[in-house]
Amino acid sequence: CLLFLSDNDEYRPPVWKSYLYQLQQEAPHPRRVTCISEVSDREADQLLSVAEGSYLIRESQRQPGTYTLALRFGNQTRNFRLFYDGKHFVGEKRFESIHDLVTDGLITLYIETKAAEYISKMTINPIYEHVGYTTLNREPALKNALPVCRDMPDGKDAPGEETCLEERLTSLVRRATLKESERAPKYEKVHNFKVHTFRGPHWCEYCANFMWGLIAQGVKCADCGLNVHKQCSKMVPNDCKPDLKHVKKVYSCDLTTLVKAHNATRPMVVDMCIREIEARGLKSEGLYRISGFSDLIEDVKLAFDRDGEKADISVNVYEDINVLTGALKLYFRDLPIPVITYDAYPRFIEAAKLTDTDQRLEALHEALKQLPPAHCETLRYLMAHLKRVTQNEKDNLMNAENLGIVFGPTLMRAPDVDAMTALNDIRYQRQVLELLIKNEDILF
Repeated sequence: CLLFLSDNDEYRPPVWKSYLYQLQQEAPHPRRVTCISEVSDREADQLLSVAEGSYLIRESQRQPGTYTLALRFGNQTRNFRLFYDGKHFVGEKRFESIHDLVTDGLITLYIETKAAEYISKMTINPIYEHVGYTTLNREPALKNALPVCRDMPDGKDAPGEETCLEERLTSLVRRATLKESERAPKYEKVHNFKVHTFRGPHWCEYCANFMWGLIAQGVKCADCGLNVHKQCSKMVPNDCKPDLKHVKKVYSCDLTTLVKAHNATRPMVVDMCIREIEARGLKSEGLYRISGFSDLIEDVKLAFDRDGEKADISVNVYEDINVLTGALKLYFRDLPIPVITYDAYPRFIEAAKLTDTDQRLEALHEALKQLPPAHCETLRYLMAHLKRVTQNEKDNLMNAENLGIVFGPTLMRAPDVDAMTALNDIRYQRQVLELLIKNEDILF
């Protein structure tokens, strides 16, 4: 039974459910049986019947050179083929020794046998919906660090939890204390889950149940640090709030991840470079076409990766405006997912192929709706800037067509197509950018 708090109560951590933890403690321990000669299946069964968890390794009689693990569990002997490529592995789990593999296997077999129905229902009443961003973005109430919060269960910790309670609460409490900027849009972002090995007991931050096993017990979001069971990760909403300690760089970082980590509307590289370019470079001949010195462009990149929004890109440091235009183009080229995403790419190309002007603009407008909000906002801001560049064409000699040639392949990359198709797409990429620049006032 969960006890929820009223608006006036202080924050208290959620109940961490102890049932699966207790089962892991009860799981049989491995006991290796050594044989000095080959044994038959019947002899192996007799040797292993001494105790649950007994095991031995035998070379396969049907496939010489391969090995089988015979394991006693549930009062019967089970046989498993062993796989090795420098480490022993089962699925995504990789072990240094057979003993570790058997220990983990016994835990998994025991828990999934004893608690199959319980595990199947773990996601039904998650604690996550009570500690997610939407309910936890409230004013601090407890020592100016923890918020007033409702819908938070209360109770005693499970056995063995005391030493790692603070660790397990880190991402939950961090989410609880985060407040959205009033100006920053609430971009949706999926969690970047990776299989993870947790040291010491850990509990799932979605269902509050213990994460069992020795290694690869669950998954961890590489961007915000959320720890959950693999099966629970499929239920977690797309509400990742990246933590700056997990976002190590600016260049080559996913666009939505970066803006959410910095609680910004657009990447700071885009805002800062465009402000500086418009302040002193709009009339520069060949703007965006002429390349800056590559070493200095790399220096700007390192400055942003090191200092973020505190990077100094003023005229005192980078006098040549082409260095900043080069750094901005490099930022877009380095994005793991382009500004015009792989998913939306075909829609933009098809729009450019239309001959009717009105239909083309309507198709582009619909294609823009396919972009993630952070991508669309960044593209809108950039197109408005490039429109202002074209308004100074008399001085900088850069029109929408020229800028389309420069920015087409920079903002759009063909997703897994053959070389000939990618080559043919180049002219449509240019046309897409040219249309976006010329019509930015009506498309966005």
